[in-house]
Amino acid sequence: MKRKIFVIVPAYNETNVIALTIKPLLDKGYHVVIVNDGSTTDIFEFIKEFPVHYLLHTINLGQGAALQTGHEYAKKFNPNYIVHFDADGQHNADDISRFIQILETKNVDIVLGSRFLNEDAQKQVPWQRQILLKTARVVNWFFTGLLLTDAHNGFRVFRGGVVDRLRLTENRMAHATEILRLIKKNKLRYKEASTLIKYTAYSTGKGQGASASLNILIDIFYHRFIKI
Repeated sequence: MKRKIFVIVPAYNETNVIALTIKPLLDKGYHVVIVNDGSTTDIFEFIKEFPVHYLLHTINLGQGAALQTGHEYAKKFNPNYIVHFDADGQHNADDISRFIQILETKNVDIVLGSRFLNEDAQKQVPWQRQILLKTARVVNWFFTGLLLTDAHNGFRVFRGGVVDRLRLTENRMAHATEILRLIKKNKLRYKEASTLIKYTAYSTGKGQGASASLNILIDIFYHRFIKI
């Protein structure tokens, strides 16, 4: 029986790269779910020729909310696996099959991408971001009890059957810490695996550098200590 693999791609104003991001996924036969998170640009015009599942938030809610919308949609199809995949072209479609193999051979529920398990992958991470990510992993450990090698890597692959145990309520970047908290709370089996993040002039130019990492830390503290 052919496995159903749903790749959730939250997208906000990624018209420059969205087609290049999803084409390798479609070429591999994956079901691609694009969640347009209230973009101010017309993403649909750039993907209408592709056989994707297209969902729309009429206002920008945040990446966590977009992923949860994708979860709710994908689970209607009883997928074998669900993938989180960024829209900006930083992730590698070839990693999906490798992560699924790890899921099966290591008998875990979710595999989390890491930039710090491979020396070559780590070298690709700007040094300012490395410092903040290493700080964030300690923050994650403090809030979740899980000490990973990486923090807030958006590439994840998990079994479709656990999607309801990964129900996200944090709409924005704090969702990444919430995922770890849910893994711990629901006693999900997990493993990290190396993945190469491609930092490009485009991705860093739109805020995927040190300032974005700092915003993640601020978001975590806000939702832990201030939000009611």
